[in-house]
Amino acid sequence: MGLLPTEGKFFDYFEQLSEKIEEGGLLFSTILDEFATSEGRLTRIKEIEKEADKITLGIYQKLHQTFITPLDREDIFALAHEMDTILDVIVSAATRMYVYKMKHITPELKEIAHILNNSICEVKRAACLLRNDKKNARELMDICININSLENEADYVLRQAMASLFQNEKDAKELLKMKEIYERVEGATDVCEDVSNIIEGIVLKHG
Repeated sequence: MGLLPTEGKFFDYFEQLSEKIEEGGLLFSTILDEFATSEGRLTRIKEIEKEADKITLGIYQKLHQTFITPLDREDIFALAHEMDTILDVIVSAATRMYVYKMKHITPELKEIAHILNNSICEVKRAACLLRNDKKNARELMDICININSLENEADYVLRQAMASLFQNEKDAKELLKMKEIYERVEGATDVCEDVSNIIEGIVLKHG
């Protein structure tokens, strides 16, 4: 018997959503690398967010239309919501960077974004394994452990970045701007961990 009962459309949606999250995360890193000339990319990352929202809405609609679901309904809803939230947080950070007219992008911010993209890759791996047989349960659990480790790594970099920021940034307004952006980007790794917690619960229920 497989890890999960078969209802392929939900898993198609989760895979599509993970692809949009990955696309948004990679574009955000490009924005950081080329910030002075990347304001036009803000339009595209917002479009990606809207595309992800449509996929998430499709999951919710499918949930209402399906009598027997392959996962517990609350798990489907929670997983879709948290996955979509990853991209929402990324886009909110990118938008605020331009609204705040950030003067510079620090290496620490790029490092947190890099860790975030590694976390997103793990989320995508997990999304692509959910439909498969229970032989993948161990791999799914390993992915959850990896995401937790990445969140801890991002948290460490955030603490170091904050210490450097408060020590070296003399402009109070710039300090507050950068502090918020740091926290938002690191917060997206927290949401990745929330996703992993849901997936871990699913594996424990169905493995």
